[in-house]
Amino acid sequence: MSETTSAAEVAAPHRYTAALAADIEARWQDFWEAAGTYEAPNPKGDLAGDPELVAKPKKFIMDMFPYPSGAGLHVGHPLGFIATDVYARHLRMTGHNVLHTLGFDAFGLPAEQYAVQTGTHPRVSTEANIVNMRRQLRRLGLGHDLRRSVETIDPAYYKWTQWIFVQIFNSWYDTDAKKARPIADLVAQFESGERATPDGRPWSALSAVERAEVLGEYRLAYASDAPVNWCPGLGTVLANEEVTAEGRSERGNFPVFKAKLRQWNMRITAYGDRLLEDLDGLDWPEAIKLQQRNWIGRSEGARVDFPVGDDKITIFTTRQDTLFGATYMVLAPEHELVSGERSIVPDAWPEGTHEVWTGGYGTPAEAVAAYRKQAAAKSDVERQAEAKDKTGVFTGAYATNPVSGERVPVFIADYVLMGYGTGAIMAVPAHDSRDFAFARAFELPMRCVVEPSDGRGQDPATWDDAFDSYEAKIVNSSGADIAGADISLDGLTVPEAKVKITEWLSANGIGEGTVNFRLRDWLFSRQRYWGEPFPIVYDEDGVAHALPESMLPLELPEVDDYSPRTFDPDDADTQPETPLSRNEDWVNVELDLGDGPKKYRRETNTMPNWAGSCWYEMRYTDPHNDTALVDPEIEQYWMGPREGQPSGGVDLYVGGQEHAVLHLLYARFWSKVLHDLGHIASSEPFHKLYNQGMIQAFVYRDSRGIAVPAAEVEEHDGAYYYQGEKVSRVLGKMGKSLKNAVTPDEICAEYGADTLRLYEMAMGPLDVSRPWDTRAVVGQYRLLQRLWRNVVDEATGEVTVVDAEPDEDTLRALHKAIDGVNQDLANLRFNTAIAKVTELNNHLTKTGGPVARTVAERLVLLVAPLAPHIAEELWRKLGHQDSVVHQDFPVADPAYVVDETVTCVVQIKGKVKARLEVAPSITEADLEAAALADPAVVAALGGAGIRKVIVRAPKLVNIVPA
Repeated sequence: MSETTSAAEVAAPHRYTAALAADIEARWQDFWEAAGTYEAPNPKGDLAGDPELVAKPKKFIMDMFPYPSGAGLHVGHPLGFIATDVYARHLRMTGHNVLHTLGFDAFGLPAEQYAVQTGTHPRVSTEANIVNMRRQLRRLGLGHDLRRSVETIDPAYYKWTQWIFVQIFNSWYDTDAKKARPIADLVAQFESGERATPDGRPWSALSAVERAEVLGEYRLAYASDAPVNWCPGLGTVLANEEVTAEGRSERGNFPVFKAKLRQWNMRITAYGDRLLEDLDGLDWPEAIKLQQRNWIGRSEGARVDFPVGDDKITIFTTRQDTLFGATYMVLAPEHELVSGERSIVPDAWPEGTHEVWTGGYGTPAEAVAAYRKQAAAKSDVERQAEAKDKTGVFTGAYATNPVSGERVPVFIADYVLMGYGTGAIMAVPAHDSRDFAFARAFELPMRCVVEPSDGRGQDPATWDDAFDSYEAKIVNSSGADIAGADISLDGLTVPEAKVKITEWLSANGIGEGTVNFRLRDWLFSRQRYWGEPFPIVYDEDGVAHALPESMLPLELPEVDDYSPRTFDPDDADTQPETPLSRNEDWVNVELDLGDGPKKYRRETNTMPNWAGSCWYEMRYTDPHNDTALVDPEIEQYWMGPREGQPSGGVDLYVGGQEHAVLHLLYARFWSKVLHDLGHIASSEPFHKLYNQGMIQAFVYRDSRGIAVPAAEVEEHDGAYYYQGEKVSRVLGKMGKSLKNAVTPDEICAEYGADTLRLYEMAMGPLDVSRPWDTRAVVGQYRLLQRLWRNVVDEATGEVTVVDAEPDEDTLRALHKAIDGVNQDLANLRFNTAIAKVTELNNHLTKTGGPVARTVAERLVLLVAPLAPHIAEELWRKLGHQDSVVHQDFPVADPAYVVDETVTCVVQIKGKVKARLEVAPSITEADLEAAALADPAVVAALGGAGIRKVIVRAPKLVNIVPA
């Protein structure tokens, strides 16, 4: 006997151990891959297959795209992957054609930064990471159709990402038709005169540059000078989600500034109403729908023009009823009226300017410039936070209130953002808390125009805060406007006043009723190397042209330096220099775009890492198509609208809540554009969304707050120590940086993949976060060992099942388990399904003796979706030559699901006096009679009368004596 061979293993050489599990799992993984077990046939094309399988009901199951991290997987990552695999396996066994695969969202900043640090091409490191992740995922026994897997960095894939961009670029949103249409249709309207050009000239009279500018105001993908988050320390523009609340870059912690740069945008705001309305038809968690609604932020109000000099300030307000109360205006520091050609900032302070308005500067220009620089150093989150001290500065300009005719000072302040509304507000300090605080800080006038209902009176000078109400009446709101037209809102309710003033504004050409969205157009440019190149070139006049499909994919060129040029982190007065711009041979090209060879300059920004994940569900359905994004018939089969799914989409999409807004919103937008243009039948990408919880782990930190290796921490008397030093313990995320990561490889080596699968599914409800405990994994390992023993003799390896009829108790246990597990798996209740399997397995173990073949086979089928490797092995040992994957899931016999008898508790004055065994279908009258006739009840009553009998058939009778 060797030192590593235990006595138990000698006595039971065929026991289910980690070594045996590893052998079984490797063999079956090889078998599945060689046999194409999980290949789902398409109705046509290169992946067409068995017509009988295609004719079955289809199910398309998806996980959110993983990023191939260099650190590989820890045990928290596969939670959703295992869950969708269990669900997909159950669907296959219940008669469905199931598409389930997994690709990789492989562009992104981490690989680029690794390339900068090491000189390794991002593709090399990314592909190595993908190989490692594929190995880890394969070891888990995930039933993916490997033929359909995609990688966003594959030129054959991003050819179609670029193609989609071209479709969006060549489209506009027709507000009358409420859909996207080809830009050629819009050009035709301009050419025919059906639609007038902005200045009224004929379309033929416009130059190519002028036409491009006009169309740019309509295109769904357009370039503009946009306010962006510029990070000199990283040398790139950042999306809002990449900026911390402190106004610093999430990666590197560098200062981030607001700057105006020429950037590509997606006009997602055109779809604001549809993105809201179509949420109603989706089977998503209400919390996620609410987050999307809040992000879109639809509000109805009015656009109003305030004259200022020879120009005007246009504002959007939802409280147009309070126009008479507007006593000053505020512009965002980035507003075009405070810099450039349209600047309203005068050379000197107007006579009598209040000193507190000037910020201590000698001229308005100095004050505005200093404040703009200060505001540029703040993130939008910081600017919108409720600050104790309000900041701002007077521009030196006055506007005119269009309803009262009064002059109102125009300020700039950082609490007004360019991205919402028009970047300008009318301030009604008596009825808005932020305006009230600003007015108090700068000693600005206030006017009460909504009658307070709390007895405070109508003089705001005596108030401690603003009065905001939709229930009160309008006051102090009548007079002649700037054109001399009379208007009065006095005595009206807020809703009545809104309607009247909106009609009046429209009739007098001062404004109109309109809808606004919090949602901003999607900033789509990144100053990085590792992303999809834009399929855009610029001619010598600077006009953008889309590349034809024949020139796609436009592949990333080689560059000597992958990093964008970085600057002093605090130098806001800098401009991006992208890696692609340094390859002049690639940037400057001669192309024939249909009108002869001409010189062009390529776009040198790249697309954001969101781009590839906006449409990957479509590519999964038809991954090898090199002539179309997706074959219409195939997309219709897997994703088209059907009963209960009016917008179509994937049947189940599982992922974390962190993608509640951006990824899902962007993917929905692309689907709607492609649907409008006739490329796909579905108008929503994901019909059902499910957010799995997070697997957490304890984080241990020393006195410096630095994480220490969790595996090396020791517990003594309720305290925790690392190398003799006491450390703190909190429950948090699992990760390499927190030194608490456990890899699936470790667990698979010690127990096997089936044990890991069971443990992750048994930890609790799938949508609830739960702490990882390696010590608890052994419980599921023992379940599999007992399952094995119920079929296989550990000493001989022979199958022990018998061809005998099971007893009635076993049949009841079996069919109850079948019924419960079937329902649980169909509803993603994997923890309770495992509990029912455990209960049945324990019943068989306690019964003793060999298990009946009919019971053993159905037990194996019950386990198959959860622990597929051991199920395959036992199924083969039971004499079957085909895979368990496509076997029919057991069906419960209703006669055995319902208990023959149930226990009814009889109480008198709330105390149990008897227990009766009764039929589950017993009537309340029969149950009452049986309870009152029971000897124990008769004795307990002792001849006393009965005031009331409460019956809850079949389990409770409560008797109240007189």
